Amino acid sequence: MDVISATALTKRYGKTLAVDGIDFTVPEGETVGLLGGNGAGKTTTIAMLLGLLIPTAGSIFILGHDMARDRFAALAQMNFSSPYVALPSRLTVEQNLRVYCHLYNIRKPTQRIAELADELDLHALLGRAAGELSAGQKTRVALAKSLINRPRVLLLDEPTASLDPDTGDLVRSWLERYRAESGCTILLASHNMGEVERLCSQVLMMKQGRIVDRGSPADLLDRYGRDDLEQVFLDIARNRTAMAEAVS
Repeated sequence: MDVISATALTKRYGKTLAVDGIDFTVPEGETVGLLGGNGAGKTTTIAMLLGLLIPTAGSIFILGHDMARDRFAALAQMNFSSPYVALPSRLTVEQNLRVYCHLYNIRKPTQRIAELADELDLHALLGRAAGELSAGQKTRVALAKSLINRPRVLLLDEPTASLDPDTGDLVRSWLERYRAESGCTILLASHNMGEVERLCSQVLMMKQGRIVDRGSPADLLDRYGRDDLEQVFLDIARNRTAMAEAVS
């Protein structure tokens, strides 16, 4: 089953075409990477999946629901994380998480917050105002927020941005475990190529609003004749041709 399905998805701002008729699917229980440089259309695509932006054209189905007509049925089973979306700065971390517990109708909010605090090492932060946190601490809190409702679909925009290597590794391990145990489907936008190679079964490469290549990390490495995804990323960003195309 494809949990996420986008067809001819387009977003235009006046004369600017931010997302240009893209088609993609995300199978159930898999983590798919959405890669591209700044301005490639990744964040706009995620915003349309969440219903925060209305597509200019095209369709989105998530968990079988048409997001143009029945998005609230899907949104209750979804969540997202982005370090670029700030939580209310004057509320404490615990207060912020409690608000989201009420929004998602979590039956035992105190217990759920305690579970996430254990898993993401947030106990020392619960009483602090969100606006006083470091960038890395905000990223961890944003991730906790995204998991508050145990989502079936998780959209992640740079989930380990600003984290030190040790904490970033712990978060990646936690995401791997959560997906394996829950069967959650994840769409991951990231500039960390090592993270993508580790977490993603498939990769969508975006450039100027279009998906210009796709495949498993191993497929892309073989196609471009490279040793890691960062080199593939640079090849695409700099208009270098895949090795298979060059040979043919």
